[in-house]
Amino acid sequence: MSETKIAKTALVTGANKGIGYEIAAGLGALGYRVGVGARDEARRGSAVEKLHAAGVDAFGVPLDVTGDRSVTAAAELIERRAGRLDVLVNNAGISGDMGPGWIQDPTTLDLDLVRTVVETNVIGVVRVTNAMLPLLRRSPSPRIVNISSAVASLTRQADPAIDIGPVMAAYAPSKSFLNAVTVQYARQLADTNILINAACPGLVATDFTGFHGPRTPEQGAATAIRLATLPDGGPTGSFFEDDGVVPW
Repeated sequence: MSETKIAKTALVTGANKGIGYEIAAGLGALGYRVGVGARDEARRGSAVEKLHAAGVDAFGVPLDVTGDRSVTAAAELIERRAGRLDVLVNNAGISGDMGPGWIQDPTTLDLDLVRTVVETNVIGVVRVTNAMLPLLRRSPSPRIVNISSAVASLTRQADPAIDIGPVMAAYAPSKSFLNAVTVQYARQLADTNILINAACPGLVATDFTGFHGPRTPEQGAATAIRLATLPDGGPTGSFFEDDGVVPW
């Protein structure tokens, strides 16, 4: 008697719009059952309906990455729906308030703003990842992708010959922090089959960027989808964009 093939399940946080939605759509097109993680009930429901119309097996996951109870409830929901998790994409993130010219001036930075950005972009990722790890460990080939940004690259930020964009003293360091955390997970999980990497989507035209940028959300999702579907033995603890590895 042949073994029944179980559909792989993915959870994408912040998946109701933009890059997160396109990651969910791309994984769905590859046959994954996709949990659409999002805080807003109406937007989450609309995203699920749109994915269903495209033939994707999707379900909504109420999820606020800054709330312990919300994240615990999300893990319980996925366990009921799927029994395991094969892919986690930590996409939810915020830039924090920007000043004129889309600048966050470190010399006048509101410390509460820094705390808020780090709470979502770093602590939220740790909170969600740790809640989902028991489910990921049940997968034969679990993958974790943390959505980072080229502005997280200290190498690029420190090179005056590279135009890395405006000074963003809360957002950019939060993504550098996220990259550092990604490496620590990779070290801790080195003796497991869990692969965890960071992905840079590039400058994508979404509401996050005020719809400025040369790349589409579909293009921005491509690296994350590739990392989410890496073969066994693939890279872990690295930082990628379309053209390859991004320098730390």
